[in-house]
Amino acid sequence: ALDGEPGAALEPSARMLTVVVLGASGDLAKKKTYPSLLDLYASDLLPQRLQVVGYARSSKSDEDLRSSLRPYLDQRQLPAEVVQRFLEHCTYFQGQYASHDDMARLHTQLCEGESSSTGADRIFYFAIPSNVFVDSATSIKTSGQSATGYTRLIVEKPFGSDLASATALCDALGKTWDEDCLYRIDHYLGKEMVQNLLVLRFANAFLEPVWNQHYITAVHISFKEDFGTEGRGGYFDNFGIIRDVIQNHLMQVLSLVAMEPPTHISGEMSGNAIRDAKVNVLQCITPVKLEDVVLGQYQGNSDGAAAYTEDDGVPKDSRTETYCSCVVKINNRRWHGVPFILTAGKALEQRKAEIRVQFKEVPGAAFMFEGRAVPNNELVMEIQPNQEIKFLTNLKKPGLQAMPVQSELDLTYKESFADASNPEAYTRLILEVLRGNQAAFVRQDELLEAWRIFTPLLKLMEGHRINPLPYQYGSSGPREAEVLMAAHGLVLPSGFRYQQRAVRHIGPHVHDLYSNDT
Repeated sequence: ALDGEPGAALEPSARMLTVVVLGASGDLAKKKTYPSLLDLYASDLLPQRLQVVGYARSSKSDEDLRSSLRPYLDQRQLPAEVVQRFLEHCTYFQGQYASHDDMARLHTQLCEGESSSTGADRIFYFAIPSNVFVDSATSIKTSGQSATGYTRLIVEKPFGSDLASATALCDALGKTWDEDCLYRIDHYLGKEMVQNLLVLRFANAFLEPVWNQHYITAVHISFKEDFGTEGRGGYFDNFGIIRDVIQNHLMQVLSLVAMEPPTHISGEMSGNAIRDAKVNVLQCITPVKLEDVVLGQYQGNSDGAAAYTEDDGVPKDSRTETYCSCVVKINNRRWHGVPFILTAGKALEQRKAEIRVQFKEVPGAAFMFEGRAVPNNELVMEIQPNQEIKFLTNLKKPGLQAMPVQSELDLTYKESFADASNPEAYTRLILEVLRGNQAAFVRQDELLEAWRIFTPLLKLMEGHRINPLPYQYGSSGPREAEVLMAAHGLVLPSGFRYQQRAVRHIGPHVHDLYSNDT
């Protein structure tokens, strides 16, 4: 069973919950939405009166839907009778996403199922392409709302492709739905280690005094995958790694690392308090400059791994980036002069996402220890695949000399909290929708601020046909990225240091502005 806050389990009542999964035939619904609903159901965190309706354009029966879901639900390794009882709540409805008539027919069917309850709440989960978001939201507003309870929309990314398209999408949704009904989901905000940032930062007295530019030299937030697009290249080529990962997932993490203390972290007021603090720090960031960016695209290797441009649907001359390392600068008193380096890439040497906060060198250490190296302290939070927090400290190396050596104070979740439930991100976030808590969802103003920061770079990349640098499948990415990080003060595990700190570093793509036709 999942652990919840006191009173988090929903009390038995005569009210009914209806969840409509738009796009029920797609991978997202089958792999994430339905299994997460099953987790909540198995833990008695859903009302006893429940109907889960899959909505899609294809023709299929209720049993067809259940058969397609069962392999994914069985992976949760729950008792077979629990899975079967959950599936009995699941039905299918065929309809067009933009059709008011189809939504009206669904509404009539839902009302029939809700007729024996004292009231009914409805959640519509948008596991559908973004180009039908507005039409679907409009048809729900016109024909699909609950008359006896709340109606909430869970909207998946992408939320636009740049500032203009995101603004247009927000404006269109805002014409029919209030912000407190919209839950823009970014699953990174549901990950255990990301949620732990708030507690780690604001429930420990020793961190706040050193969480600033006086003690921190750099922050590195990274997302690495050890596989390429592998059949999804045609889809990925329309986005690239900046749109797919950095502008959303990594910027959400950055805002939690860098924001000022919110007035509330839990309770009814936390939703706006946390997001107000996030928006405040995003407003202090200037748009990312091309000179502070390294772009890459993976090539094949001697082991037979294919290059990105060999994937199905990818043009042979594609300039889409599968790797990006960029420097984000926060212009406020806490973080002035501290580079936040965001790195994301596919087909790299390992699968890992982490936050690495690197502290400054100890003043006078080289003199005190007669020239011996004294490593920088680091606070490392691994988001995936492992969940752990490490504090890299310096201790005396065993022996007869006072020689400092780096050691780890390590908190590994699966060891320290072996018996605690640790639900997946989507499970947490759907439960927060039921609670009406929007703290872990993306508000309109923070979405637009994130796009403001990256849109000028994206327009420059496309307008000037910036060429990504090649890197080998299974490597750590372009060598130039290591130079960029070191030039901004990050001490790398390889020990590489930038030797020209007095000279401003200019990234490798700036010459493309002058050598390529616009």
